[in-house]
Amino acid sequence: MAKQLGSWVSGAWVAGKGKPAQLVNPTTEGVLAETSTEGVDMARALAFARDVGGPALRAMSFKERGALVRKLSRAIHEKRDELIALGVQNAGNTRSDAKFDVDGASITLGAYADLAEELGDAKVLVDGEPINLGRSSKLAAQHAYFPLHGAAVHVNAFNFPAWGLAEKAAVALLAGMPVITKPATSTALMSHRIMELFVEQQLLPAGALSFLCGSAGDLISHLRGQDVLAFTGSGDTGAQLRGMKNVVAGAVRVNVEADSLNAAILGADVESGTDTFDLFVKDVVRDATQKAGQKCTAIRRVFVPAARLDEVRDALADRLSQAKVGDPSREDVLVGPLATKKQQEDVLAMIDRFAKAGCKVVVGGGKPKEALGVEAGKGFFVAPTLLEVAAIDAVADVHEHEIFGPCTTLIPYESTDALIAAVRRGGGGLVASLYSDDKALVRDVVYGIASSHGRLVLGNEKVAGSAVPPGTVMAQLVHGGPGRAGGGEELGGIRGMELYLQRVALQGYGPLVASLVEGGKRV
Repeated sequence: MAKQLGSWVSGAWVAGKGKPAQLVNPTTEGVLAETSTEGVDMARALAFARDVGGPALRAMSFKERGALVRKLSRAIHEKRDELIALGVQNAGNTRSDAKFDVDGASITLGAYADLAEELGDAKVLVDGEPINLGRSSKLAAQHAYFPLHGAAVHVNAFNFPAWGLAEKAAVALLAGMPVITKPATSTALMSHRIMELFVEQQLLPAGALSFLCGSAGDLISHLRGQDVLAFTGSGDTGAQLRGMKNVVAGAVRVNVEADSLNAAILGADVESGTDTFDLFVKDVVRDATQKAGQKCTAIRRVFVPAARLDEVRDALADRLSQAKVGDPSREDVLVGPLATKKQQEDVLAMIDRFAKAGCKVVVGGGKPKEALGVEAGKGFFVAPTLLEVAAIDAVADVHEHEIFGPCTTLIPYESTDALIAAVRRGGGGLVASLYSDDKALVRDVVYGIASSHGRLVLGNEKVAGSAVPPGTVMAQLVHGGPGRAGGGEELGGIRGMELYLQRVALQGYGPLVASLVEGGKRV
């Protein structure tokens, strides 16, 4: 019998009613667990978070909240192997991919716990210096940040059940705001186990962190002005959430991380065989294969100088054609299945669409001929795929649609101006990476595309041996992007906390204003 998963709301585990959703093993297609949120009182869950969890967190200093966040980090790390196994089983991750998720979760929580140590015993962030409003300091003002008196609802994607939960929760909890987190149902086995650990060990005050396993039901319709919604998923769904009547009427803060046609750019100065060239190839192949390409930061468009197209194609095709696909529990497998049958169908349909529009299939292009260690016909597999266009503007789809799987498209460019224009056609991205040792070229490209991205990664020979891959989201840096990418911004240290804080201008008698923010961390 499949395991029954519940939701932790209003201080208790609650089982849903009605027909449950099924969580399956994407390698074998066997059912692992079932869950439902039908009958869960969403309004009551929100009220419990606001009225019980909120006051408890706001009564604490940053340092005290950070101590809680550190306990969450340790709880995940202590059960690392168990959680990794669940990632292999339910998300189709290789062990390496599951480590990436689980370790990302514990490291991000740890980073925010470290930040809390810096913020100390204060309960308020001080924004800038005092402002004199008269000829003396008698009448003054000070901007400061205070936590909102609502709840943060976090709706996460299927690809990172651990990291997705942790990165959003770490920031909100440190800011002093209670959280209701909802993972994608299809891969919720790992996040459910994480929540079980938190509850079993009683790591948080009542109401500080709630957990929905299954559909969000009417949860979003109960949000109001002091609440926050952070959503990771498709741009279409993000737009629908933003447009909900109560969200608009209450000016509910909404942070969306959505689609992204992330680019990797090889500078015209880079020759094959150099450290910079090798770093470029390594990063592109990693992003096409890690998590079976199911990362919001994965490289979707690979821009190369037309004169180097052949050598880049050969290098990428050689590496991708050797990537073994199959049972992710096997040590020799690099690429596991996609998370769901629907995901597999969507990716295959988009590859076919791109091919019909004029993309050449260099490697892959469909299901793999063989999935190692898997029964024939089973599993949601897609072969690592390299597509190629004849010219930078030959196929409009590559600049307008994302294939969320183990697929990337090779695009030749003739000039820096044409390159910049094409990268910007992506409509806004989470991250773009540029590989060049030419400072003038780097400057031109950065100034040309910076306004379209949340993060730019600059690779060259100086960092080739120590560079952090562009697909890795870091707690110290902002994660998000404009336009197509959702227009949101998460993480970035203190910057991420601003989503959950209200900046207030305190105006009045100078010494009184100063006393209200005494001991606060100045940012």
